[in-house]
Amino acid sequence: MDKRIRFETKEEANARREREFMALSPEERLAWFLRSFDERPPLDPEAIERKGNFIVRKKDALQ
Repeated sequence: MDKRIRFETKEEANARREREFMALSPEERLAWFLRSFDERPPLDPEAIERKGNFIVRKKDALQ
């Protein structure tokens, strides 16, 4: 996805990002989705357990 700074409303930004995402092939969408997990900060494991959330982790993150 394009990382340039833009001046637009939230609705315009969401519509643009959706158009860009839907223009990708199904394989590219899956790859983008999986890469998006790398950009998230690590979560506190104790807080996760207290909330009972269902978490999907990459295999190397479990070690």
